[in-house]
Amino acid sequence: MVPEEKLPDTETASETPAEAAPASPEEAIERLRAELAAEADKRLRAFAETENLKKRLIKEKEEFQKYATESLVSELLPVLDHLDLALAHGRTSEVCKDFMVGVDMTRKAFVDILARHGVTEFGTAGEPFNPESHEALGVATVAGLPDDAVAQVVQRGYMLRGRLLRPAKVMVNKAQ
Repeated sequence: MVPEEKLPDTETASETPAEAAPASPEEAIERLRAELAAEADKRLRAFAETENLKKRLIKEKEEFQKYATESLVSELLPVLDHLDLALAHGRTSEVCKDFMVGVDMTRKAFVDILARHGVTEFGTAGEPFNPESHEALGVATVAGLPDDAVAQVVQRGYMLRGRLLRPAKVMVNKAQ
């Protein structure tokens, strides 16, 4: 057998003199305190980032739940428009009087259900024209109304919890 030759330890050979022996115990303590402070700062930042993420996810979930019904309600609005048209045309006929009572009750029940889910109607003749919530289809002249007031509502507008679902389609009053 050949006696094993001892090789120098690679770890000890690569150490620098500063790492091998600190200049003084105070310097070692200061270095360790700085490392501890850096790690505490990292931990605190990670905790704050986690809390911010949690808050953002909760807010996004609440927003999603708040407006989840928006697409369904938007698709149901034409049904409400048809009920309004039926009421507008049926009221002129005496034959349809009893039928119109049922249509009116159906419309009121429909509007009540939508209101429970945060949907509100807007758009009445005489209110000031607001380009953010009204869509002007044309100009009309109605005596007694100020300029730029809604002269006629062609189609009602709807909002869901303060967010515009559909603008009211209106005729705007212009004095001659």
